[in-house]
Amino acid sequence: MPESPKANADSRARNRPIRSFVIRSGRMTEAQRKALDTHMRRWALPQDRQPENYETVFGNPNPLTLEIGFGMGDSLATMALESPQRNFIGVEVHQAGVGRLLALADEFQLSNLRVYCHDAVEVLQQNISHHSLERVNIYFPDPWHKTKHHKRRLIQPEFLTLLHSRLKNKGLLHIATDWEPYAKHVITVVNQHAGFNNIAGSKIYTDPAELGRPETKFERRGVKLGHGVWDMAFKTCHNAEER
Repeated sequence: MPESPKANADSRARNRPIRSFVIRSGRMTEAQRKALDTHMRRWALPQDRQPENYETVFGNPNPLTLEIGFGMGDSLATMALESPQRNFIGVEVHQAGVGRLLALADEFQLSNLRVYCHDAVEVLQQNISHHSLERVNIYFPDPWHKTKHHKRRLIQPEFLTLLHSRLKNKGLLHIATDWEPYAKHVITVVNQHAGFNNIAGSKIYTDPAELGRPETKFERRGVKLGHGVWDMAFKTCHNAEER
């Protein structure tokens, strides 16, 4: 007997991957909308090209940095502007942020920057080749404060394994948060993964200036409200002797 529509729906719900983000309908400024209409062809990459050859995209073999969830894109644009010898890929699901970054890319003519407006997990799985990234930046991901939502947190063992497979040996994973319980969650989960070493050692947390992370508008607002910021950086290793 064929399954009922309800049974099929329940099965799909069980097999649907847990997302670390929710697409919220937010207002875009006219400038952001115009940038999406005008600049997507120049700086955005199609997610259906798998895997992508980034040496061809950028026209050079420069080291590749991926930023996941770049928000409004100001810090990513700053890093790309200040490091022309590196190539940068930004991934963001919210169109307003993508539009803002595209406007900045056009303003500064950032030839070393490309953008995906898509789920970062799928971009990593389908578009990024194994051991091709020099660095991954994840700045201020949603901490999903409520206990029942902790399963939505981006930094989980399976996701770390995916990142490890895309980072080169001795590649850098840099995570920043303004929510201390989330910082402790990150430290716990990464410490349990055999493929990463904390570069700060027993100090645990790292000075963002040493890692070249620009201060974000989000961060400045939080600091004014008395919030702390925790930066954590980890190098990949591929055998037990490196730990």
